[in-house]
Amino acid sequence: MADTDDERTYRGLPGAFPYAFRTSDSWAFRGYAVLSALLTVLVTLLLGSALVVLIGDTVGTAGGSLTLSRSFYVLVGLLVVVPVVAPVLLVARRHRRAGSDARYDRRLALAGFGFVLALYVGLVITVPPAQQTAASGPLAPVVDALYALPPLVGLLPPILAALVIALMHRRSR
Repeated sequence: MADTDDERTYRGLPGAFPYAFRTSDSWAFRGYAVLSALLTVLVTLLLGSALVVLIGDTVGTAGGSLTLSRSFYVLVGLLVVVPVVAPVLLVARRHRRAGSDARYDRRLALAGFGFVLALYVGLVITVPPAQQTAASGPLAPVVDALYALPPLVGLLPPILAALVIALMHRRSR
């Protein structure tokens, strides 16, 4: 690890990604850093465009519940993006303050991958019945079981996975 101030700092969220990627010795974490950056951009673009469409569709109406639904889009975006970028930010912070630890990086990367998987599982659970397709292949029983769950259960996998990220950070400090 270099001792110069320019290499030790990352100057905010966008700089944390290349800094954490460069300073990590864990290939699992490096892979997660790339996935996290791509997923963050994708979610931001999707929810940003959905918000623009919502505002365009409701531009002539009065505020009230429409303002609430616009805020809800932003809240959902934050609730998805924050746990996705948290492992990268935590690793960058740790490298800046305490130095490199490949085991810590690997643990947070695995927790981050777990969150992405849990997010997907949560989305599968919340697919409306009219949109569900017939499952086939070796995972068909799993998909059918997920489809059978009540949609509110779809919140549990991402919430639990976000807690695992926090616990992994606490345990590995």
